[in-house]
Amino acid sequence: MSSAFNGGQTDVEVKRVFIGAGCNRIVNNVSWGACDLVAFGAQNAVAVFDPKTAQISTTLPGHKASVNCTQWLPSNKFAFKAKDLDQHYLLSGDAGGAIILWEYTVLEGKWRYVLQIPELHKKGVTCISGILVSDTEAVFASTSSDGTVYIWEVVFPTTGGGDCKLLHLDSLFVGSKPMVALSLAELPGNTGHLVLAMGGLDNKIHLYSGKRRGKFVRACELKGHADWIRSLDFSLPIFNNGEAHNILLVSSSQDKGIRIWKMALRGSLDSSQSSQPGKISLASYIEGPVLVAGTTSYQISLESLLIGHEDWVYSVEWQPPSPVSSDGIAYCQHQSILSASMDKTMMIWKPEKTSGIWMNVVTVGELSHCALGFYGGHWSPNGDSILAHGYGGSFHLWRNVGTGLDNWQPQKVPSGHFAAITDIAWGRSGEYLLSVSDDQTTRIFSPWQNETSLGDEGSWHEIARPQVHGHDMNCVTIIQGKGNHRFVSGADEKVARVFEAPLSFLKTLGHAISHTFSEDIQLGVQILGANMSALGLSQKPIYVHAEQHTIEKNPNDSLDTLEAIPDAVPVVLTEPPIEDQLGWHTLWPESHKLYGHGNELFALCSDHEGKLVASSCKAQSAAVAEIWLWEVGSWKAVGRLQSHSLTVTQMEFSLDDKFLLAVSRDRQFSIFSIDKTGTDGTSYKLVAKHEAHKRIIWSCSWNPHGYEFATGSRDKTVKIWTVGKDSSVKLLMTLPQFSSSVTSLSWAGLDSKKNNGVLAVGMESGLIELWSLSVNRTDDGVAANVLATLVARFDPLMCHVSSVSRLAWRKRKNKDCTSIQLASCGADHCVRVFEVKC
Repeated sequence: MSSAFNGGQTDVEVKRVFIGAGCNRIVNNVSWGACDLVAFGAQNAVAVFDPKTAQISTTLPGHKASVNCTQWLPSNKFAFKAKDLDQHYLLSGDAGGAIILWEYTVLEGKWRYVLQIPELHKKGVTCISGILVSDTEAVFASTSSDGTVYIWEVVFPTTGGGDCKLLHLDSLFVGSKPMVALSLAELPGNTGHLVLAMGGLDNKIHLYSGKRRGKFVRACELKGHADWIRSLDFSLPIFNNGEAHNILLVSSSQDKGIRIWKMALRGSLDSSQSSQPGKISLASYIEGPVLVAGTTSYQISLESLLIGHEDWVYSVEWQPPSPVSSDGIAYCQHQSILSASMDKTMMIWKPEKTSGIWMNVVTVGELSHCALGFYGGHWSPNGDSILAHGYGGSFHLWRNVGTGLDNWQPQKVPSGHFAAITDIAWGRSGEYLLSVSDDQTTRIFSPWQNETSLGDEGSWHEIARPQVHGHDMNCVTIIQGKGNHRFVSGADEKVARVFEAPLSFLKTLGHAISHTFSEDIQLGVQILGANMSALGLSQKPIYVHAEQHTIEKNPNDSLDTLEAIPDAVPVVLTEPPIEDQLGWHTLWPESHKLYGHGNELFALCSDHEGKLVASSCKAQSAAVAEIWLWEVGSWKAVGRLQSHSLTVTQMEFSLDDKFLLAVSRDRQFSIFSIDKTGTDGTSYKLVAKHEAHKRIIWSCSWNPHGYEFATGSRDKTVKIWTVGKDSSVKLLMTLPQFSSSVTSLSWAGLDSKKNNGVLAVGMESGLIELWSLSVNRTDDGVAANVLATLVARFDPLMCHVSSVSRLAWRKRKNKDCTSIQLASCGADHCVRVFEVKC
């Protein structure tokens, strides 16, 4: 997707390159549609990815609260009907009670916001279930923790772009124990009746029946589960000798069990009632209740009880029917169920051919010790792939690659953070992007070049997870200069930690960007990888020449296997890794800890030479708000810079490292001169301090070609300043007021001779703008004024849906390159990379 903008002087085209995001950690959040796309909630956005490419194609803005559930219309269950559909629709419900309907046009790959459902739930929506009742009509139900279930009919336009009509069918109030699982189906026997199954906190399954456009009446309830019902799914009617009389319902619960219920058509009420009045047979006790819908009744019986999972079973789903074009039957409903559980496994269940007893035929996922369980599992529309989403915001996809025999193999999936991302930094030559987040992880994303199918640079993937921590991460900086790749990260703790790339990462990166690193870097690296410590705070190195000895463990030492941390196996990856490898085997060893700050770390930056790192922490007083300078290599503290009275929010060194700029919550900026040439080490002094804005200053950025810099604030303004020959600071201009607080800035140099640059501005609303800045200098090189033009306003469909935390321009491969890449991260759990053609 791209958006062009002509802001006067230049045409700037912005193209989306990559989105990395994790899945909201909640059940019912993922839906795999008949169009073969997967939708999921990523904070307040609805993200969509294509399982074939493992790339997130778009995020849809519109929700004001976290997205809890998504449901495609038609879902994978109706894929056999959906071959010729031009438009597919998607419902998404959020934690505020709102439900939005979206339209996806298959040929153009375009999305459109259609409408918001008018009747709001008072609390978060927990489940949406919908079925197609004809080619242009669907019925869906939604449930919420406010104890209500709403049922709607939606009529789709026959031509693209037309309006959808919405009809409210019924509202059901279920009392103080809300329903968390729903499933809708058309009853067999061509009666025009629908059945709605709902289950929740009272351990019973409640069945309601109603006409297509009538009210729903309570029909009966099914007892048997001993804990909350977590998932329900109706099959399509089962054909027997060309006629469909039966329908199956599968239910799963926190009691670790799965039950299959059979609903069999009994014929019309008149005949069955008159034959044996008043006689109750023993069979009816065993069989269970009778569901009455209009003049037809259905006998319900427990078909099977499936025991195999060792923890809560969060989801069950029938394998989608496959199309059949014989004897007037449109489809074949497979006798196959997928279940996903908190015990870290997904299972496929089928009845045995001879006895008909339901058996577990496939189990996947049991080897992953880092997944912490699955929140849901889904079939692909053609039934050859299964997708789980897990506790760590991660996806896990298996595909049946066997011919004749089942052979389920893990596949690539998109990945990303599952909490707000606080900072990003490009590798020294821009070969990868490092991000840190409140999800307590540090991740590396990079294009993987040896994939021939996509573009020149290859598609982006997460290639390493160098740090998995026990505290929320706040800031990161990559150390410039020669030698091995190193970064410093800061979290909600008083220590900054230094990490060094292990040999396994250097070789993996060589595969990803298709060139071998100079051998001298690799020769000096004696560390292969890293192991996690028991508390999850430090990461210990694994040496290349370490002896492979295993310590005999006393079996009584750790009865609780969760506490036993398995050893990492660092491997060189020759293709993009999957979650199991990332979560454990791509850690970097921690080489140093930097002690000094009195509070949690908040901001970090390093100079361009790779000699100094500056750090700041959360502060309420001048004594705590010091900026500490650390010498790279010896890691001694070589300076404590005092100027501010509250938290320093961002720092940056000027291009020649002569000045350090700092901005703070106290609405002021400071400039320190830094001298590293003296005999007594680094010297520094405060040369300027200004109250620059009316509110908190969130961000700052130097002009890469001079001593001009920009500051951005909560007061919705961006100001451009210059440092004169005598170190005095002058305001050059204030950009026109923005629509939202300015939270992030990044200045890129385009042409050093003409002093042209482009300033990226990120806002609290998630929107991003690009401004062209042209600096006019006097003969002695001091800036006289700046010419500023708005050259691009990113399309909201490409932007973040919550506050932008950080923007960073990638180094250009060569000076003549007309395009430059911009990375951004935000509170919406997304890392994004854009291509900007100037």
